[in-house]
Amino acid sequence: MAPATPPPSAPEPPRHTGTSLELLVHGVGGATPQEMLGDPRIVRVTGDEVAAVYRRTEDADGEQRPERYRDEPVAEAYCWSGLTSGNGSRALWLLLLPFMVVNLAHWMRPTATGRSHAVRLYGVLVRLVALSLTVLLTAAACEVALDLLAWQCAGADACAERRSWLGFLAERQGGWWSQPGRRLALAAVVPAALVGLLWYLSNRTWSAYESQRPLDGQDADADDAFGAAAGHGPNAPGLDAPGPNAPRPDTGGACEAGSVSPALGRPGFWYGRRLVARLRAAHTAAGFLTVAAAVAGAAARYDRGAEGPVPRFIGAAVEGGIVVGALVVVGVVCRRGRSEQTRDTRLDGALISWLPGSALALLALAVLYASWSRPDWQSSGTLPGEATFRLLAVGQGILVIALAVVARGLYRRTPEPRTVLHGLGGPVVAMLACALGGVMTGGVAQRVADWLDGPGTPGMGRGAGIAGPPVLLSWQASVIPLLLILLLLPVLALVVRTARTARRLGPVVEAEYAPEPPEASRTRRIARIRATAALTDSAPWIVGVVSAATLLLGAGAIAGSWYSDRVPGRAADGSGPLLESLADAAQSTGSWLIGFGFILFVAGGRRAYKDASARRTIGILWDVGTFWPRAAHPFAPPCYAERAVPDLASRMSAWTSTTPRGRLVISGHSQGSVLAASAVWQLPDATRPRVALLTYGSPLERLYGRWFPAYFGPGPLLGLHRSVHCWRNLWRATDPIGGPVRIAEDPDPGVDRGPLKDPLAYGRTPRLPLPEPILGHSDYQADPAFADARADLLEELGPRVPRQAEARTQKGTSGRSSG
Repeated sequence: MAPATPPPSAPEPPRHTGTSLELLVHGVGGATPQEMLGDPRIVRVTGDEVAAVYRRTEDADGEQRPERYRDEPVAEAYCWSGLTSGNGSRALWLLLLPFMVVNLAHWMRPTATGRSHAVRLYGVLVRLVALSLTVLLTAAACEVALDLLAWQCAGADACAERRSWLGFLAERQGGWWSQPGRRLALAAVVPAALVGLLWYLSNRTWSAYESQRPLDGQDADADDAFGAAAGHGPNAPGLDAPGPNAPRPDTGGACEAGSVSPALGRPGFWYGRRLVARLRAAHTAAGFLTVAAAVAGAAARYDRGAEGPVPRFIGAAVEGGIVVGALVVVGVVCRRGRSEQTRDTRLDGALISWLPGSALALLALAVLYASWSRPDWQSSGTLPGEATFRLLAVGQGILVIALAVVARGLYRRTPEPRTVLHGLGGPVVAMLACALGGVMTGGVAQRVADWLDGPGTPGMGRGAGIAGPPVLLSWQASVIPLLLILLLLPVLALVVRTARTARRLGPVVEAEYAPEPPEASRTRRIARIRATAALTDSAPWIVGVVSAATLLLGAGAIAGSWYSDRVPGRAADGSGPLLESLADAAQSTGSWLIGFGFILFVAGGRRAYKDASARRTIGILWDVGTFWPRAAHPFAPPCYAERAVPDLASRMSAWTSTTPRGRLVISGHSQGSVLAASAVWQLPDATRPRVALLTYGSPLERLYGRWFPAYFGPGPLLGLHRSVHCWRNLWRATDPIGGPVRIAEDPDPGVDRGPLKDPLAYGRTPRLPLPEPILGHSDYQADPAFADARADLLEELGPRVPRQAEARTQKGTSGRSSG
């Protein structure tokens, strides 16, 4: 290896006569290119109807007229809102929220230094939790279609009479479909179709997102049995990211670049084609095998307990094939992680074709086996689904606890004080994903059971026509009211603390705007908004409390159902009037809360997709969730960044290559700042010295750095600062999303500029005679600091040939990128 050469002394900054470009990236909620550019007359430069780059019509040939843009850069707007919003039908993605949440847990791993085996184990555990959620969803569909409809309702005369459309399945009809096995075989179409739909959605979005190659040709086909994901993060083997106090090479400029390449700069990070295809095959197979087990298990249990026309070895063979298929699925899920060091263009063609195909063939065999005539077979009680749901719940709890142990070990090895929950963010979020899956699936099963049973209450035995869903689902619903009561305590504590903080901030606000005369109502409003914005920093421990309570109450629900084998209302019989009434109230209230919450959830999601204001309210959570590639669950909503980040990197590379003397500032607001930073990491080393980064209202450190420390923690952000030519970050104390990026370097590199004054004026002034609004997370371009920061960045990229002494700020902005 050649010896390292010392960095050369900094040359005189070049004087640029070429055009300057500001590439604007909007944030949460989206924005139209007309709004971003402040002009109704626009032209699309490159892109399609989903995501594209736009300019004002008069700026279309800006590079040919550089003299016209001496005072401000040409503005381009990258509009990516089509990747995350659309018509109301896209709200159906919200039904897959548990899959998205568990995928987040994969990326919340603490920073790892030299712990490749622990990192692999962390990834395997998260993928197993994700697999259990697929099985849980499919099992819930089997519970509704096979157990409640085909087994219980069609087998009970009273229930079948109320549902005339089930008449051809009813036992009293004596038709071909009346035998229980054939009813189950027909009902298996419903969960099998659900699994097929999930496969279709995943495959369609995989073709649109994961299979899109960036504009650089850095493809490779190196094999890695466990995937280069074993080295996730900035401190992975072969990537020595600097620590917070590492000395910075003297390059002669306060903002100039080093050569650190953290995880988000790897060629394969935004190209997850191979892994998603493997996981999709495994999860699809798991779904089909779950349906096959539900169909064949009931028939095999009957054959083992009675002398019938079907040889017992056939059922044993089918069940054995299902077990072997399940082991193969688990092996596939555990075997390989992500390939990030190289862009892996290969596909495991045999695996992605034969694994789901073999599972579907086993399902067909199970259907044929269950359809075999068994004249004496009658359905009574419930299918053996109780044990399935209990084992799933226990298995998920064990996996989450193991994940917490691994995450805590990683955190102790490389502690970072700003990391949420001392490194337990991933396990906490994985627990919430399991809870969401349980609530959603249990709620659907209970609502269907109530609908089928008419005036009766399933499981209560008082006028109930059917046995109802598994007892565990009723116990899980019953703990929801208790969980909400427990949640009131930290919420009340936050309310009290926020009120105290607002009172304490009052004198601080008045001192900042002195000597303007104070006004009590104005001071209270500013202080209250600042205190409320600070609640974002308290979210981690609230999430931790909810997750811990969910784990403990879930364990109690499993124990209660296992011990009593009855729903809570029946289990409390004989314990006294008070306990009986409390148990009945908890069971009924929890059941209706699940159903009502599920309806509100879907309706709210549909409104959020169609209404911009509602989308902005919840947009940051959804955009954070779908920012990350599908590394754990292939049925999660697609990752828009796998399109947006290569788009931005390709545009910057193309523009700098065709404009040799140009200067480029990429300007990102809110979530757009995360996309901008990720795109800068993907740029070639030769391009970064001509690029400056301007972020405002940015969650880079406040949300991403704390929740995803391996990718946006102190080391990666310091690496970004050294990688890009220069960087400015604007933030406000009234902003609940954005904040400082806290570059850990001595001396202070001057990246953070804030907190900016908000409002710009306390009261009426000669310059601002009308009351100024409190802007919070929006309209950063309205602050003069924005134009100053942009001008500073352009000057550091290389001063212009002087023409005359000019004021630094002649216009407020060249465009708007707020979302």
